[in-house]
Amino acid sequence: MKTIGIIGGMSWESSAQYYALINRHTASRRGGLHSAPIILDSLDFAAFETLQARGDWQRAGELLAASARRLQAAGADLLVLATNTMHIVAEDIESAVSIPFLHIADPTADALLADGAGTVGLLGTRFTMEMDFYKDRLRARGLEPLVPEVDRTNLDGIIYNELCRGIVSDASRAVYVEAIERLAARGAEAIILGCTEIGMLISDDDSPLPVYDTTALHAAAAVEAALK
Repeated sequence: MKTIGIIGGMSWESSAQYYALINRHTASRRGGLHSAPIILDSLDFAAFETLQARGDWQRAGELLAASARRLQAAGADLLVLATNTMHIVAEDIESAVSIPFLHIADPTADALLADGAGTVGLLGTRFTMEMDFYKDRLRARGLEPLVPEVDRTNLDGIIYNELCRGIVSDASRAVYVEAIERLAARGAEAIILGCTEIGMLISDDDSPLPVYDTTALHAAAAVEAALK
């Protein structure tokens, strides 16, 4: 099995989920006591949150490219970036290394298309919902993403102020369910949990529409790539 390099720490809550999901999927695929060879470069999310707020994507890209180079030098055979939002600088990471980089939107699109979805609701940070880097990746695959028209600030705040700190509340779950209901009324057939922490809050049991957890799908795709 190839070694999976993870650029993590954004947030560490979701990076911990990546570690668990990758190893569980590896055990399921390989059996016995098998676990995955993983190299994790866990970064300080506070620094990146500051860069996000400033809109300094250039510096963020430089830091993530440096992380990618460290992972390749340490022996990683492929890379995943354990965050949706920072895929805004995916090209900086890809150009910094010679090993494969698995974009988080791709396994999500694969799963949606396999299930026959076309119009999909996209939930995430305000950057993911409002900027085009993620939506354009989905559109290129033939999907039509919808984002909430209202309460984006509330959704974003729940991610940064609660989920990234390990706080999961019923009140915040209700906010997300209401956003999903509104997306369903506009024609969404499924929901992308387009932030790696949202799966802590929302599952299929909570949602009126099927949800596609990017963290779980990305982790599974990393294992499949490592087994090829």
